[in-house]
Amino acid sequence: MGSKVLIYQPVVELDDVVHQRTRLGVLATLVEVRRADFTALRDGLGLTDGNLSRHLRVLEDAGLVIVEKGYDKRRPRTWIAVTPKGAKAFAREVAILRTLVESVDNPVARKNATNKGKARQTPGRALWRPQVTG
Repeated sequence: MGSKVLIYQPVVELDDVVHQRTRLGVLATLVEVRRADFTALRDGLGLTDGNLSRHLRVLEDAGLVIVEKGYDKRRPRTWIAVTPKGAKAFAREVAILRTLVESVDNPVARKNATNKGKARQTPGRALWRPQVTG
């Protein structure tokens, strides 16, 4: 068999905590508005209370959001805010998705990124494929 060729695949860099559809939607909303009411997030994302609560717990445990409980005119309210770490994680995820789309739209750019060693930025996470020679 011939030598191995390193193929850069941006998808290996996606963060599973951030990339899940609901959590990505929560972070996208919070990055835009900074802080949102639980009910507004729930309704805006079309979720149940329990579903949103579970995803918020994952984001909170990862340090990406802060959940604050309090009162607004004697009514209990839950507010969710993005942390600086959460905003940075979201921006990184978007950048990776842009790279992925660019590599699909422009295979030459992907080949150039691979040839320039971009894949080596995440050792052990890139995909290898044998190159048949001769």
